[in-house]
Amino acid sequence: MASPCKHLRKHKPDLVKVYKSLCERLVYPATFSDLSHKASFWCCLVCKSKDNPLLCCCLECIYFACLDNQHLKQHFDEKGHKFALSLETGHIYCSECNDFIYDRDCEYARRDAENAHRKLMGFSLNYTWNPGKQEVDQIKQARKRVIRMSSKTTYGLRGLVNLGNTCFMSCILQALTHTPLLRDYFMTDQHRCIPKGVDQCLMCEMAHLFQEFYSGKNTPHIPFKMLHLVWTHARHLAGYEQQDAHEFFIAALDVLHRHSRSSAMARNPQECQCIIDRIFTGKLQSDVTCMSCGGVSTTLDPYWDISLDLGTQTAATGFSDALLCPVDQAVAPASLADCLERFTRPENLGSSAKIKCGRCDTYEESTKQLTLRMLPIVACFHLKRFEHSSKLHKKINDFISFPQYLDMTPYTAIYRDHSAAPEAHQAALLSSRQSLDRIKNKYALFAVVNHHGTIEGGHYTCYIRQHVDDWYKCDDHIISRASLDDVLASQGYLLFYHKQFLDYD
Repeated sequence: MASPCKHLRKHKPDLVKVYKSLCERLVYPATFSDLSHKASFWCCLVCKSKDNPLLCCCLECIYFACLDNQHLKQHFDEKGHKFALSLETGHIYCSECNDFIYDRDCEYARRDAENAHRKLMGFSLNYTWNPGKQEVDQIKQARKRVIRMSSKTTYGLRGLVNLGNTCFMSCILQALTHTPLLRDYFMTDQHRCIPKGVDQCLMCEMAHLFQEFYSGKNTPHIPFKMLHLVWTHARHLAGYEQQDAHEFFIAALDVLHRHSRSSAMARNPQECQCIIDRIFTGKLQSDVTCMSCGGVSTTLDPYWDISLDLGTQTAATGFSDALLCPVDQAVAPASLADCLERFTRPENLGSSAKIKCGRCDTYEESTKQLTLRMLPIVACFHLKRFEHSSKLHKKINDFISFPQYLDMTPYTAIYRDHSAAPEAHQAALLSSRQSLDRIKNKYALFAVVNHHGTIEGGHYTCYIRQHVDDWYKCDDHIISRASLDDVLASQGYLLFYHKQFLDYD
């Protein structure tokens, strides 16, 4: 296939070999030796910067320079060169096009190099879909039937009538209906239910809710059937008293998970591939290390959300439906990053909680560390604002800052576990993992649920993202415009982040 860039076509025979070699050695090294070389070569020859994500290498003379600081342009002007390789992504930059360009042959070489590197790192491999002529023709025909919507369309925005202290449900339904992959699933009619179960199936009602939201109607929707089904299948939530939004979220996912399995039953229940597990399930790694012999006992547990403590008092060490965060007794967290750092910090279990070591065959003191083994597509963080103890019950109103974009790399097991590599290669290995995961583990905020009031009672509202940059506040049946500043300045109770880069099986 010819390159879309006319400037690359005549230079391609000479550049493709150089491109392939640089990809294999500097962008996606396949050996520990090349990892060390990569760490030493990654430096702009003008400003000496080592961490600029727009650092490039000239493909015609092997010159390293920053793209955003005009250093690469200066080199191109002096030497008359045109093409460079991004050391961050492996993509080709053309100075004549003033943009990164696509070439199928080079993309094949880049993907092969990336997979060899991922194998070295212990990651799963990436696969690509390259449509044939028949598939391309079908896509072109389908495009003619697509209804193009304005970026300012209000399709998908709809208020929900409060049926009596049901603001907690309204907020969670708004978050779910604005979850991109869940929307795509239901709007393409992928759920199949046995006929006799339709009236009792929460998945079917969820599909109906999506149809209502994207019908173009602007009158508030009355979710009476949704409420009835939740009461039927999660009886602890039945009744008109105020319920907890987080508790409703977990209960709703559980019922949706059970009802979706009728159309996506996994042979192994632990490896369910229903749409709920595909989107919301992650895996938590717990490493208990014997302080006597250094032996490590590792367990993996699935999770749908992560509950993060905000207080400074010692919390229970048990785990329930959500994951409880180990607490630093000295300083309360000020940001989501603080909470996550505390969550993945090693914790000394102390002499009162000795564990029998399989190696020592005796009860020994140990440390425990939680890390994220597998990241979900949608990450939900529950900020534990309601504190219950034997002495008091209160709501924690401390402001916890949270970002629009979140990099989950520092909290993953693969990031923390690089000690198996030879000591001489550890720094290069860690740098390479950071580079590889910088894109793959990035998340974008798309919904925030807030609680207003006290622990005795209050009201829930939420912010949801529509399109890329438009935010709206949902207060039951009232939908109003909001700014990103409004969202980030809110208190935050449930934070919903969507993965920006998806790996397709």
